[in-house]
Amino acid sequence: MIVAFSITPLGVGEGVSEPVARAVKVVRDSGLPNHTDAMFTTVEGEWDEVMDVLKRAVEAVAEVAPRVSLVLKADVRPGATDGMTGKVERLEAHLR
Repeated sequence: MIVAFSITPLGVGEGVSEPVARAVKVVRDSGLPNHTDAMFTTVEGEWDEVMDVLKRAVEAVAEVAPRVSLVLKADVRPGATDGMTGKVERLEAHLR
C-alpha cells in the first residue's frame, strides 16, 4: 500500500517545522520507501508496517503538541510493489 499523509501539530503556535520533523524522522528511520514534499509525506509498505509507522509518527508529534491532526490518503493494492516510483514513471511516459 501507499499512504500519503499530513500530520499537523495543533496548539504549538505558527512554527510547526520542528514537530513535523519528528514525524518525518520516524518515517525515514522506518526503512520503508518514502518521500516528503511541502504538503505530504508518502510511505509505501505492507498494511501493518505502514500503519505502525503512522501511529509512531503521530505519537512523536503528540509528545510536543497537545493535539494532532492527521490527514491520509491510501492506495491499497495487495501484492503491488514499487508503486511510489512506478506510478510516476508511467505518468511521465505519457508526457514525453
